[in-house]
Amino acid sequence: MREDVADVLVRYATGIDRRDWALFRTCFTEQCDVDYPNFGHWHSADEITAWMDDAHQHWGHTLHRLSNVVVTGDDEHASARSYVDAMLFSPDGELGVQALGYYDDELVHTVEGWKIDRRRFTMVHSHGAAVQEPAS
Repeated sequence: MREDVADVLVRYATGIDRRDWALFRTCFTEQCDVDYPNFGHWHSADEITAWMDDAHQHWGHTLHRLSNVVVTGDDEHASARSYVDAMLFSPDGELGVQALGYYDDELVHTVEGWKIDRRRFTMVHSHGAAVQEPAS
């Protein structure tokens, strides 16, 4: 179970970094509850996927690195905490932001495998310069 849950978390990070929103969406249940207090709160896989797509439109490379994954649970439900070190760079690579924090996830086992049903992101620290949307 632990490896399968950790695979979902890595798929989440990979989906963002590759801008593979179809892959990203597979990480969540249809009616998930995702709370990133500094950014927003979403109530479906479609909502969080659309927001992530939009939020990453003006960034260049991103690196979402996960570590210290701790998983508990049984064959149907699991809880996970993972640390995140997210780096987002401007298209030219000159500017960037680093956000450090952790995810607290509740996952359920579905016919399609493990999926995040509830997530809360806690920001511990961030620094850097945000990329501005290009002028029209």
